[in-house]
Amino acid sequence: MKNIKSKLLKNYLNLTHGFTCRDGGVSKTPYDSLNLALHVEDNIENVLQNHQLLSKTLNYDKKTVVHMKQIHSNLLHVVTKDDDFKNPPICDALITDRTDTPLMVMVADCSPILFYDDKKKVIAVAHAGRQGAYKNIIQTVVASFKNDFASHVANIHVAIGASIGSCCYEVGKEIYIEARGLNLDYALVIKDKSYYLDIRKILKRQLLDLGVLEKNIEISDECSCCLNNKYFSYRADGVTGRFGGVISL
Repeated sequence: MKNIKSKLLKNYLNLTHGFTCRDGGVSKTPYDSLNLALHVEDNIENVLQNHQLLSKTLNYDKKTVVHMKQIHSNLLHVVTKDDDFKNPPICDALITDRTDTPLMVMVADCSPILFYDDKKKVIAVAHAGRQGAYKNIIQTVVASFKNDFASHVANIHVAIGASIGSCCYEVGKEIYIEARGLNLDYALVIKDKSYYLDIRKILKRQLLDLGVLEKNIEISDECSCCLNNKYFSYRADGVTGRFGGVISL
């Protein structure tokens, strides 16, 4: 099972983290093979076995994982002792300072984002597709670090895993117009009379605008759509699984 480590986060020995790929699990086509999502009509037992395999690889208890019912929002949930694998909250970001409580985000072209404040020992995850970027879920997460955990923004480290790149993320004219209305011209590309959107640029600009240091930001340049043999991609495949980002204290 391939597990991609963040160069920013791998040196913190009190952290367990990683971004999964689509290999190393037991799900069958078109969910082959390490699909982590329970909502995509994959065989439930296979998905649960995939989670068990991942938990063994990263050395955590599957029952303690908190994941989300993701709805492309800017909603955040502060994780408590009452949260567990069987009861995912409806949101697109999670944050906690609890130890042995892995947080998980699942994607198939959207950006999986891991956060860590190495001073206050706080972790978070976020799911950011176009709607998450437009609604600035980054701002919601950073605000929770500051308001709920007294973090200083300069101490927050952010690792963003593979996602669809502007090479593949073609959008319609209405989305192009919407982006321009949100002053996101810098993230738009026009090629051969077609419109393309660069979500990574939006997320990085939002992080910098909020005071996250550039040296504390790591963004994968891998496109999940181009590399749909390595990652699950909704744009490339339609019916497919989800890969994930995981972080735990």
